[in-house]
Amino acid sequence: MRLVVVGNGMVGSRFVEDLLAADHAGKYEVTVLGAEACEPYNRVLLSEVVAGAYDLAALTLPTPEHPRLRVRRGSAAVALDCEDRVVVDSDGLRHRYDQVVLATGAVARIPPLAGLGTAPGSLVPGVHALRTIDDAREIVAATYNATSAVVLGAGVLGLEVACGLARRGCGVTVVHPAPAMMERQLDGPASQALEGAMTRLGIDHRVGVGADGVRIERGRLGGVHLAGGEVLPADLLVVATGTVVDTSLAAAAGLPTGRGVLVGDDLASPADRRVFAIGDCAQPPEGGTGLVAQGWEQARRLAAALTAGTGEAVAGPSASAVPTPGTSSPGTSGPGTSGPGTSASGTDVVRLKAHGLDVVAMGVCGSARADDPAQRSLRLSDPGAGRHVEVVVSGDRLVGATCVGAGQVAADLVAAYTRRTPLPADPAYLLLPALAPARAGSSAADPTSLPDDATVCRCNGVSKGAITGALRDGAQSLDEVARATRATTGCGGCTDDVCALVDALTPHRDRSEPVKTV
Repeated sequence: MRLVVVGNGMVGSRFVEDLLAADHAGKYEVTVLGAEACEPYNRVLLSEVVAGAYDLAALTLPTPEHPRLRVRRGSAAVALDCEDRVVVDSDGLRHRYDQVVLATGAVARIPPLAGLGTAPGSLVPGVHALRTIDDAREIVAATYNATSAVVLGAGVLGLEVACGLARRGCGVTVVHPAPAMMERQLDGPASQALEGAMTRLGIDHRVGVGADGVRIERGRLGGVHLAGGEVLPADLLVVATGTVVDTSLAAAAGLPTGRGVLVGDDLASPADRRVFAIGDCAQPPEGGTGLVAQGWEQARRLAAALTAGTGEAVAGPSASAVPTPGTSSPGTSGPGTSGPGTSASGTDVVRLKAHGLDVVAMGVCGSARADDPAQRSLRLSDPGAGRHVEVVVSGDRLVGATCVGAGQVAADLVAAYTRRTPLPADPAYLLLPALAPARAGSSAADPTSLPDDATVCRCNGVSKGAITGALRDGAQSLDEVARATRATTGCGGCTDDVCALVDALTPHRDRSEPVKTV
């Protein structure tokens, strides 16, 4: 059976890997069309490249060597003919299919500012988006000569980029038109605490005011005009104002689209059940989170269904934790809601990967959350110290939390949220650790104290038992555990926990050599 996969990014490449691993009967001949000429890579960690924590080579994702797989890199799909069952690529080649999987993802959203340009390829010199590996390479190169930088957008990506630029010695100002930074995850008091932490890092900010244009000097960026009349000098501008789901191929083929390609629970288009969509470009009934964990779960389910010959995606362990429709749009990094009736798996835990800023949010959080009388909210807020902790409980379960500047508390709350553990009779006790000095020893978040079925890597659904099994089977380093289990290969937020397990469970490893990280 001929299968064409359109898209060779994080979700498309994972689907192909899962499909070929499960296709023991040799059912499929697979052709992959990838618009980028490079190997697939971890897009989630591009901001870490800007910060200097990773090099570009470390982001490469594996492509299986397989006799029934053909990958065409640098060949974008330009047309989909559902009647003739053909995908046409940018080289004019026609690829016939029996089934096609769309994993076209999303592109950077460029706001309509005067003088800015309208698309990543037409931006004025000095202005960059951060969506591709080439974008990251160009931004890093620009920092060698830039002295003043502006980051447009204070969502997760914008703040990560701002901290990365500051680490490279740039003076940075973050401009955000909404009244709160990371407004999908933070309300006003939490945003104020974050602003205080940014000030201590030397990162300036303009919150509640947008940009309305850029100043061009000698053919390149010279400054950014704000809505209130202020002009910020800038020789580098990074646009981090969200993404736009790429539905152009599906829409031109006459398939129904909304914010994404409309699909059913089986991930197939209702208009043509030979066409499937996964990842950022898909709009399933439960809505999209924009987080890679959901795309990888869809890839796993679809690969299992197709190789089983059922033609329907089977429910996965995190299906019930996906947000309800309308809570989070595709292509964003906002968490959805999790109520007392759901089984939180941690797929909606958002962690800011920014050096010097410690922000974690999960479940019910953000300035736009619904007012539910069944939920009780308790908070400790100290914006002057850059600290804010809020918990939302329903009955005896944690259904949401926001933590700024309280790393250990955040780790404990993530453990309580993802494991659905009963809370103390007085949930105010959840806030008290934020007032105590940093403590040593075991805690709810200590990975060595977790049961084997507890999830350590939420992006890939890897349990502690899977990691300890890999270590028992001979893995000696983080790299070897990652190859055996895929842990740490998503957002990287579980790296410290996996390293702790490696240290605890490989007592004979030479401690003079640190655990290797990618």
